[in-house]
Amino acid sequence: MAAASVVAGVGLPNWSASAAVVDDPAVDPATKAAFQHLADAVFADRTESLVDGARSGHQESSPRRTSRFTGKVRLSATQSREERSTLDALRARKSRLAQLGEKYSGAGTEVTLNRTEVTGRRATVDVTETTTLAYEGAKGTEPRSTGFQAHHRLTFQADRTGDWQLTGVRDTDGGHLAVNQVAKPLGAAPATSDTPPSATRSATTRPAPAAPKDFTATGYDYRAMAAYATTYWSRYNPDYPDFNGAGDGGDCTNFVSQALKAGGWQHVPGYTTDFHKWFGNSEIQSDSFVGVNEFSWFALSSKRASSLANVYQLDIGDVLQLDFDRDGSKDHSMIVTNRSRQGMPYVTYHSTNTYNRSVASLVASYPSAAYYAYRT
Repeated sequence: MAAASVVAGVGLPNWSASAAVVDDPAVDPATKAAFQHLADAVFADRTESLVDGARSGHQESSPRRTSRFTGKVRLSATQSREERSTLDALRARKSRLAQLGEKYSGAGTEVTLNRTEVTGRRATVDVTETTTLAYEGAKGTEPRSTGFQAHHRLTFQADRTGDWQLTGVRDTDGGHLAVNQVAKPLGAAPATSDTPPSATRSATTRPAPAAPKDFTATGYDYRAMAAYATTYWSRYNPDYPDFNGAGDGGDCTNFVSQALKAGGWQHVPGYTTDFHKWFGNSEIQSDSFVGVNEFSWFALSSKRASSLANVYQLDIGDVLQLDFDRDGSKDHSMIVTNRSRQGMPYVTYHSTNTYNRSVASLVASYPSAAYYAYRT
């Protein structure tokens, strides 16, 4: 079951389904439908706030999709304020994106209901959001769109009359990197007993000094790396483990390593904890194959990568890492799958699963983060 919204003026009906409080996890279909469509409205509102011409200027006070839910299933007063705050932050992000030369001309959001469980007066609803945004003014070989899949857990509380109110929305992927999500700091990676090399922070200003990539110098197939990433951005290669589950720390670096391996990076066998080693398959992986910081240490110490002075110098097959809270521990890894003629790199990654997201979008979403760009 999936609900879909398109940011082109198509509205949702007033989903005021009759929702009775039940103790049995088997929820009636009308209640499930209302839960799902409210979730779709929440994420469609967030996506729409990023689209050029949507709710800008005097139009920002126009009714949100979620405001149409006034019956048996609706936002709580607290969650309504939370959503307004989130939309304000995303509209500010849209402005930063415009300053960086990026706009979205349209978007679509679809929500799939994965699980619904009701215990007493509390309901827990797990959904998958699939969102696509169209790049405005895309030309030639530039990507026409970017998109992602994100997983969320919604909590509902029933009042005395049996009306359900949405009281919380939590992203469960661990990456918190979807363009319509508000940034949240991630925890630091564990320390290592060895003395690893330090990556050089990259500037995020445009224009960037020229740094052309020689696609023949190393013998690696960078386009094969990009092809692998675009093939598996939304699904997981069964030849490798999936670390995107709760408590697993995310699949981002594991995914990047797979793509690099597809383009010719060879295993360096040894102890899993030795960052000078790099290997991964379905049964065993080195820390450098799956860990954000350990990957950086291996890539630099092995000379398979070097630091770039500016993130806009990135090209296909290069790697970008972020330290969200600037605590010195990197939090996320991405691989470049496209670069426009105008010099805009586009990255693809897991956790949250995303393809062809522009570097400008990341800089606008995380203006205070530390960026580390690597030429592979």
